Amino acid sequence: MSPEKPAAGQEFATLAGGCFWCLEAVFAELEGVSAVVSGYAGGHAPDPDYRSVCSGETGHAEVVRLTFDPAVIGYRDILDVFFAIHDPTTPNRQGNDVGTQYRSAIYFHSPQQQAAARALLDEFAARNAFGAPVVTELAPAGVFDPAEDCHQDYFSHNPHQPYCQLVVAPKLAKFRKLFAARRKVK
Repeated sequence: MSPEKPAAGQEFATLAGGCFWCLEAVFAELEGVSAVVSGYAGGHAPDPDYRSVCSGETGHAEVVRLTFDPAVIGYRDILDVFFAIHDPTTPNRQGNDVGTQYRSAIYFHSPQQQAAARALLDEFAARNAFGAPVVTELAPAGVFDPAEDCHQDYFSHNPHQPYCQLVVAPKLAKFRKLFAARRKVK
């Protein structure tokens, strides 16, 4: 378990959009995001771990929990990045990753986050933004369980691993192209 409240002046955002390695790599480079933790949320079993979540029996999704500064980046901006880097029209699937743990979900931390996410989902539906219905779950943030240490900062530690090369790297490249002006200055 990790802290239930962010530091003063910060907010949490918890998002599920396929493998957490992909989301973590992207959001780690987003300006205004001070921390990204891969983990599990939205399930019913206590103390989930990677193996149990992958079984599909815990009800958890692979998620990232971001800590961000709303004075630097707005929640809507975070959602814009989120929807640009995953397919929100495929239930329980992202590419070859199949199972409930790979669902698209937004776990909101406040009524304001809920309203912003709902407005964006309604906007997508009204203009058929993805050419198919958006199946992204919108639910309150409940318990967040950090993933095992080996899953944290996975892409930076394993950039040559085949999954990272074939799946994570293209999503990161897409983010870097679409959101170049929003990347952290190194």
